[in-house]
Amino acid sequence: MTPPSDSPTDTFIKLFTESRHPLLRYIRRFVRSTETAKEIVQEAFLRTYRDRESIVTPRAFLFSTARNLAANEIRHRRTVERDIQASTDEWCIDAEYESTESGLLRDERNRLIQQAIDRLPPQCRAAFTLRVFHECSYKEVADQLGISVKTVEKHISRGLRETNRYLKVHYGATRGHHG
Repeated sequence: MTPPSDSPTDTFIKLFTESRHPLLRYIRRFVRSTETAKEIVQEAFLRTYRDRESIVTPRAFLFSTARNLAANEIRHRRTVERDIQASTDEWCIDAEYESTESGLLRDERNRLIQQAIDRLPPQCRAAFTLRVFHECSYKEVADQLGISVKTVEKHISRGLRETNRYLKVHYGATRGHHG
């Protein structure tokens, strides 16, 4: 008589208890954030559990899924970083060669940037300001505001989107009056 085989749920529970901590350490090396690593590991386990009955090698599927999610996260961060850099580059003027007229335009632009940032919701504004103007890392912003790194990323993306939208509408109109 052969012993009963483990059910897919039993196999998953065993996979969870044996793999959770090693997987968390593995993913944390990629994303360099415990909070983000926990979110990725949770999502990888969820996907593995959802497809548990059709997966031949659950541990390989789990680690592969987590690695792919981490790669997506890193790509997303790089995109956000590029957007922030591009936006701040657009906002900066080289003061060394500034004429009186361009100084007035810079002051007007800075006033509009401040107005745009002031319109953001408080937590979004705080995250955006810490990241863009104080050059804090996502982790530092998350720690200072007591929120997850993922939430910081959402705030930064929203801040960029709304600030750029405000500047396009108002800066374009202001420049039209000067020229």
